[in-house]
Amino acid sequence: VQLQASGGGLVQAGGSLRLSCAASGRTFNRFGMDWFRQAPGKEREFVAAISWSGGATYYADSVKGRFTISRDNAKNTVYLQMNSLKPEDTAVYYCATPSRDYVTAKDIDAMNYWGKGTLVTVSS
Repeated sequence: VQLQASGGGLVQAGGSLRLSCAASGRTFNRFGMDWFRQAPGKEREFVAAISWSGGATYYADSVKGRFTISRDNAKNTVYLQMNSLKPEDTAVYYCATPSRDYVTAKDIDAMNYWGKGTLVTVSS
């Protein structure tokens, strides 16, 4: 399984970015997908998760109402739309997925595959 995240960059506070994560190597529409992030000097943390069908989504309290996770199973891609960005959103963002199908998880320990990450920098 390979995950390739993209879309990071530098944005001013209040701005928006959309991250993409292209997956390959297995049947995409059978697996939940997640976004995590890691800020400098901090542990990696959960951001958002989406079920295999896209019918259920979950968010960290810190991003609820500002970020939206979605997926396009025809394109084997998961997205993270980030609006109203704050300087504290600055981090490397990673997409991840568990190895078990039909599972939606939010725990970092449940993730078996990780992308390389894309850097998001929000200036004040």
